[in-house]
Amino acid sequence: MSDPKTFSLKRRTVLQGTAAILATGMFPAIHAQDKPVLRYLGTAVNQDKAIAEKFQADTGITLQYVAVTTDEVTRRAVTQPNSFDLIDTEYFSLRNIVPTGNLKGIDVKRVKNADKITSLFTTGTVNGKAVGDQGTAPKKVIFLEGERSKAFASAPTEWMTLIPTTYNADTLGIRPDLIGRPVESWAELLNPEFKGKASILNIPSIGIMDAAMVVEAMGIHTYGDKGNMTREEIDLTIKTLIEAKRAGQFRALWKDFNESVNLMASGEVVIQSMWSPAVTAVRSQGIDCRFQPLKEGYRAWASGFGIPATLSGAKLDAAYEFINWFLDGWAGAYLNRQGYYSAVLETAKAHMEPYEWAYWMEGQPAAQDIKSPQGVVIAKAGEVRDGGSYAERMGAIACWNAVMDENNYMVQKWNEFVAA
Repeated sequence: MSDPKTFSLKRRTVLQGTAAILATGMFPAIHAQDKPVLRYLGTAVNQDKAIAEKFQADTGITLQYVAVTTDEVTRRAVTQPNSFDLIDTEYFSLRNIVPTGNLKGIDVKRVKNADKITSLFTTGTVNGKAVGDQGTAPKKVIFLEGERSKAFASAPTEWMTLIPTTYNADTLGIRPDLIGRPVESWAELLNPEFKGKASILNIPSIGIMDAAMVVEAMGIHTYGDKGNMTREEIDLTIKTLIEAKRAGQFRALWKDFNESVNLMASGEVVIQSMWSPAVTAVRSQGIDCRFQPLKEGYRAWASGFGIPATLSGAKLDAAYEFINWFLDGWAGAYLNRQGYYSAVLETAKAHMEPYEWAYWMEGQPAAQDIKSPQGVVIAKAGEVRDGGSYAERMGAIACWNAVMDENNYMVQKWNEFVAA
């Protein structure tokens, strides 16, 4: 967590910068008088300037981004629930937030496309087939028993905790040009063949799940739940990592998105934990990099919008207007073009060109060059998206990001690995 003084300065800088960005929009004065400002708490990754500008142009409502770390989002939700009007947080954080009563259930009757939200979230299925639900699968925490309930519902209700924003399934990134052979298993991360050229991300709650995928793939241990390990399982996982580190397996342990990009682009690392947009960033430099599908499956993650329990009146109405706007398709298409997935696939499809949808969602070869929302070519005509179609990738989830019951112990042991 950030030093409070440093955070205060960063927060002021973010708010001043956002105000300057939004002030440049030429919107009718009546909107500014009649519509409230929504304080949007989340991480900078999900706070996109283009989305804020498009939403304001369409509705007159201003999003005031408050960008903090993932841990700080949870802390504020628990200790300062009046400091925001919308929260964008990961589903795994709900086990810490919902018991406080600081979020209210989102009334699905007020969400126009609620019934079209992907079944991956509501029932844990893709095309009717169940996906892996180790860790905090959204279906476990997406419904509340009532609007002011502090308990999750075991079956769908009229009250949702979060409306999905961005989600994806992560795997290893590789440099196929430098490896020169197929890579099909998580076990390859600790293959001595890549000694000094491997990396794992240094975010304990995620890194240890990547490590567990490796340990299981190597046949060392089968976990009851990789997202909620016992102390003995944590010890075993960390022991395996420390042995590999002392043998010189890791070139680096990365924390920062740009660091992961630089490690791969430079060729210092040829295999590592990676995020899909980071692979895209390497490719945009003209360098061969792949988000590698693996036989054991993916580690998935998901974020969503929530509403504080105290929100009411015009601000509550504006929050629902934002949710409905977000699910209406423009934002979904925008996110799909970045390699994420959107909550309502049908409306996003209506805002994408047929060739874009075929590439991003159906796993078909690109009929023409694929461009990012900023107009940068990220896939040439004829290329196929790593992992294939939506159904192939999201249907192969093995586990979800989570916070373990033994989280404090896990972080302590992870720090021993970092220090080893």
